Amino acid sequence: MKNLADHSLLYDKDCPMCNAYSSAFIKCGMLEKEGRENFSDMSENNRLIIDYDRAKNEIALINHQNNEVTYGLDSLLLIIGNSFPFLEKIGRLQPVYWFFKKLYSLISYNRKVIVPSSKIITEKSCVPSFNLKYRVLYLIFATLLSSFIFGKFLSQTFSGNLITEKVFLLMMALLFWQTLFTKAFSKEKYFEYIGNLMTVILISALITIPFLYLNFRIESTYYFVAFLLIFTIFENLRRSRILRLGYKSTMSLVLFHLFIIVFIAV
Repeated sequence: MKNLADHSLLYDKDCPMCNAYSSAFIKCGMLEKEGRENFSDMSENNRLIIDYDRAKNEIALINHQNNEVTYGLDSLLLIIGNSFPFLEKIGRLQPVYWFFKKLYSLISYNRKVIVPSSKIITEKSCVPSFNLKYRVLYLIFATLLSSFIFGKFLSQTFSGNLITEKVFLLMMALLFWQTLFTKAFSKEKYFEYIGNLMTVILISALITIPFLYLNFRIESTYYFVAFLLIFTIFENLRRSRILRLGYKSTMSLVLFHLFIIVFIAV
């Protein structure tokens, strides 16, 4: 790998994704050992060079030879392109660049609801701005993908039409239900909570993927669905504690599950 010398990548130490790929750049030799710096602990000189607010949303790469700063996808392409120029050329093609730019923004603006941090937020914390468009897009993506995966899984065991559509309606009912409860006691944290909730649902759906290729009996399906429900409740509780929402959101989630179970049983 070709080392990108005299550059500093400002990353969010409290973000596991940022930690992972910035660490990988160093281990692979794409960046110098001292080529990354925690955003919250950056030097005063670097703070004066960068656009501070933009760097919270898009990871900043500083060229110390000319104090030029690149952000977000451009930073990643510059690092990768230094070792693999052909990959950067592909990434710079307009349709490809547009797609990955949107994907980067979708992940970046939602990274704190994808992987929440229990660290106390201060003025120096690298917390992205709230972007309604990308939050709604994330909720739509998580809902559709989860509905599709769960629908495929359930259709293997239960015969019937429109299972995916029914799962989607169930997802919408859950969002509506949790919206009523969350807005009743914490309007200001609604989008933060609902983003975390749909991440939990999406994780449950992703756990299900390997089981799409197994032929479950009805009894086994019940056990697996019970496991997913328990996982969802406890993970929701963990994230609610991080958001300092207490137990109310988890209690409402448990009530929703109970109503669905009773409805199916009857």
